Amino acid sequence: MKNRKHGKISLPMSGASSMLVIFAVLCMTIFAILSLSTVMADGRLADASAKAVEDYYEADGKAEEVLAQLRQGKTPEDVEVQILEEGAEGTIYYYHLPVGEKQELLVVVCVSNMDYEVYQWQTVSTADWEVDETIKVWDGTWGEEE
Repeated sequence: MKNRKHGKISLPMSGASSMLVIFAVLCMTIFAILSLSTVMADGRLADASAKAVEDYYEADGKAEEVLAQLRQGKTPEDVEVQILEEGAEGTIYYYHLPVGEKQELLVVVCVSNMDYEVYQWQTVSTADWEVDETIKVWDGTWGEEE
């Protein structure tokens, strides 16, 4: 009869090193998930930024077209233009164009024949603003309690 050796199944790693490998894999998985979520958030931010720039330059181009028409003596129909002042120096026009959903491009320009001077060319917010009074701020008086 042949003598057979009954071998044990041996694991090359002990319990402590197995736990270390499992911990390392778990950490790498968590870092991969965090990296993926960061990349997705950066992508959304880049898309929003590109849309905002596109909206601004579209409004800016239209404002330049309106200014060119005003310099030719024409008043465009699709833009609300208010004549603020007429005088010897020229006519001051005020008009605004939408830039996205929560901003508009505000233009104030003085046109005199073929000359013009831009007084204001600025984006302003059109979103509703609410005061946040949830934080108590010291009003500068001592000893008075509310």
